[in-house]
Amino acid sequence: MSVSRTWSAWSCTVRLTVDDPAVLGAACGALKALMDRVDKAASRFRLDSELAAVNRRAGSMVPVSRLLVDLVDVSLVAASISGGAVDPTVGAAVVAAGYDQDIVAVRNRLSKTAASPVPASGWQNVQLNRKLAMVGVPKGTLLDLGATAKAWTADRAALVLSRRHGCAVLVEIGGDLRAAGTPAEPWVIGVAEREGDPVAKVTLSHGGLTTSTRTARRWATHKGEAHHVIDPRTGAPADGPWRTASVWAPTAVRANTFSTALVATGEAALGRLTLAGHPARLVADDGEITELAGWPSASRAA
Repeated sequence: MSVSRTWSAWSCTVRLTVDDPAVLGAACGALKALMDRVDKAASRFRLDSELAAVNRRAGSMVPVSRLLVDLVDVSLVAASISGGAVDPTVGAAVVAAGYDQDIVAVRNRLSKTAASPVPASGWQNVQLNRKLAMVGVPKGTLLDLGATAKAWTADRAALVLSRRHGCAVLVEIGGDLRAAGTPAEPWVIGVAEREGDPVAKVTLSHGGLTTSTRTARRWATHKGEAHHVIDPRTGAPADGPWRTASVWAPTAVRANTFSTALVATGEAALGRLTLAGHPARLVADDGEITELAGWPSASRAA
């Protein structure tokens, strides 16, 4: 029998499901502790985070924890796989778009301004010394690991908890899901653009399933509405053909890399997805749905 617990963190819904009710409390505590460590390492909304220190000291190498080394490393791999569509150096562009605080604070501000777009400085310019645990970025560059850190946390938590407790585990952090272990029956997942929207039901027994969308984290500016998915080529909020992309892959990080790339750069990312062969569900601006590479045809609106 599977049991779940749901709470809010990182401005999104977190849900942990296990198929052994006896371990739910301990597993939830472990997930919360991991999320706290990731937040202290990689949050760009905390002045005391390691990431904030790296950004403040742009132009020099900064000693960091092994955790942040891993998170930066994952972001650079995602940038390479996506051809730069998922670029951790979009931090300045995200701030210029108006997303310089937690999303709740951004939406509630009386005055919301957006600066001119700032194209990403380029992930190739990030310096990472894994042996010495040091990270550096050029002056004027701000790292933002939001596109990959959440998915990495889901991956890490699912694998560790499944091995520790000997049961099947499903971790959901916002739009990033990771299943680990062997459930008696596949998990039934509702895929939607936003919480409360109609869902397409699919099953998930292993791997990662992520949804990236420009419909959820939006805010008003004097130039009109903005959102958090940045096209690194222009530095502006993405305006490609797909407003939402859902992707399955062996890990949540890999799924998130492709779902983010599809929303951020549109058709420029489609060729890489096709070569990778990952199933995907794309929602166009007009609501038209396209299912690719074996996305389960049995999925249905509910």
